[in-house]
Amino acid sequence: MSHEEKLKNYRTAPFDARFPNTNQTRNCYQNYLDYHRCNKALTAKDKDPAPCEWYHRVYKSLCPIAWVCSCTRLSNSTPH
Repeated sequence: MSHEEKLKNYRTAPFDARFPNTNQTRNCYQNYLDYHRCNKALTAKDKDPAPCEWYHRVYKSLCPIAWVCSCTRLSNSTPH
């Protein structure tokens, strides 16, 4: 996929009435959690986790890259 095509298909996260403030930290974190919960639940039921991709796209759009990297690193090192 070319760079121009990626830019053309890029969409920002839509407005979420649960998080009306300009500080989107909680919105970022909630979508991060929702993605992982959705993915875990659908994978456990042997279903396709494709519907969870919406949460993934939203949290990748809202969250700074450093936060995503550190959260992923922490979740991989913590026993469940």
